[in-house]
Amino acid sequence: MSGTTAPERTPEHKRTFFGQPFELSTPFAVELWERFSFYGMQGIVLIYMYYTLSQGGLGIDKGIASGIMGAYGGAVYLFTIIGAWIADRLLGADRTLFGSAIVVMLGHIALALIPGVAGVGVGLVLIALGSGGLKATATTIVGGLYSRDDPRRDAGFSLYYLGVNLGAFFGPLLTGLLQSSLGFHYGFGLAAVGMAAGLVQYAIRRRKLPDSVRRVTNPVDRRRLPLIGVLVVVGLIIIVVAVLTGLLNVENLPTVVVAIVVLATVGYFVVILTSGITAQERSRVLAFIPLFIGSAVFWSLYQQQFTVVTVYSDERLDRSLFGWEMPVSWVQSINPVFIIVLSGVFAAIWTKLGDRQPSTPTKFAMGTGIMGVAFLLFLPFVGTGENGTPLLALVGILLVFTIAELLLSPVGQSVATKLAPPKFQTQMVALFFLSVSLGTAVTGVLSQYYDPKNEAPYFAVLGLAAVVVGVVLLALAKPVLKLMRGIR
Repeated sequence: MSGTTAPERTPEHKRTFFGQPFELSTPFAVELWERFSFYGMQGIVLIYMYYTLSQGGLGIDKGIASGIMGAYGGAVYLFTIIGAWIADRLLGADRTLFGSAIVVMLGHIALALIPGVAGVGVGLVLIALGSGGLKATATTIVGGLYSRDDPRRDAGFSLYYLGVNLGAFFGPLLTGLLQSSLGFHYGFGLAAVGMAAGLVQYAIRRRKLPDSVRRVTNPVDRRRLPLIGVLVVVGLIIIVVAVLTGLLNVENLPTVVVAIVVLATVGYFVVILTSGITAQERSRVLAFIPLFIGSAVFWSLYQQQFTVVTVYSDERLDRSLFGWEMPVSWVQSINPVFIIVLSGVFAAIWTKLGDRQPSTPTKFAMGTGIMGVAFLLFLPFVGTGENGTPLLALVGILLVFTIAELLLSPVGQSVATKLAPPKFQTQMVALFFLSVSLGTAVTGVLSQYYDPKNEAPYFAVLGLAAVVVGVVLLALAKPVLKLMRGIR
């Protein structure tokens, strides 16, 4: 009607997820369930391997079992290369994640239903393959929700990390409870159910994700697919022959994985640096090299939660609570509790500080050095005897683990997506996970030297080495920041 004023429009309010893009809730949820299954299984599989037959285990030597766990953990992150390549060159991040989650679920089912060493072998291989594809793509999907200069980016990754650790908290608690009351295979079965729940949830909500995570960013030439297929078959034949002839066995497996990861890392950096990227992109990739080294050192200590700290919890820790002995796997839920509490605090701190927060190289230096301090904190409890270390002492040490982790891990995933050349977006994330792979595989080698009866040299040498690396990284922070070309 003439003479009337059009009604004022109400500003549109976009739906958010704790102040972040609402779509963050999708990878948040699927990773919660995937980590529930992953850490639930990991909380009991080491003791399953070395417990005696009368205890429901397989009776494998502790050192060999720890080496297998380190090699398995290294393989999980090594397989991020395969998952990242498939995502970038064949399927896109979304479809790669969905298919990888199915493989993970099948691995947990194998552990639950196939008895003996065969179940462990089939289960761990499938979980390693599937988890590798899932890890790189989930991180890429989170990074795809933000622009490179969005100040909410690190906070978003910290919030995503909260979902990871909610699953990591409940997984060991529930699988450990089932293992101690009904048996190991019931615990593995619960892990399979958790992964199935994550699959269903992701299938329902994946259509809401941005189109960028469905695109194949650097499609492979279809004419090269037959050659790729031949290389895969040849690789599998080499592995089978190596196992059958004894060249690859459970005793040298951790060392072999370390060697493979080192070769893969060098090859990956060379491929990215020589693939026609711009000078600015090349500088950023070079900046990632010292961060990679610091990350590998950090993870070589941190991942001992699933080897040395598990054995420590079984043999050196007083786990009695009001006359009841808690399951060994429950110790692995302590770190996620701190993550749940502190990840929001760290996210708020980074958001509040904005451009005044420490640079990424400084965060890496602090995380690596503090991780070394955490190992040194075991020294006052040397000589306390069998199951003589107070539970509260280990809780305090794991708090320091957590502070170090929050300074490096979510920040590492975030910086990988920021430094990545556009056509290597997912594969640059895979490079970060290769640092985790290298550190975890080294854990398998180092853990074989741990002796509960003479542990002081072990904790002292590794702790001091990490502190020194942290100091060196801090000294290199400014040159590295210069190479990052405007990215902090």
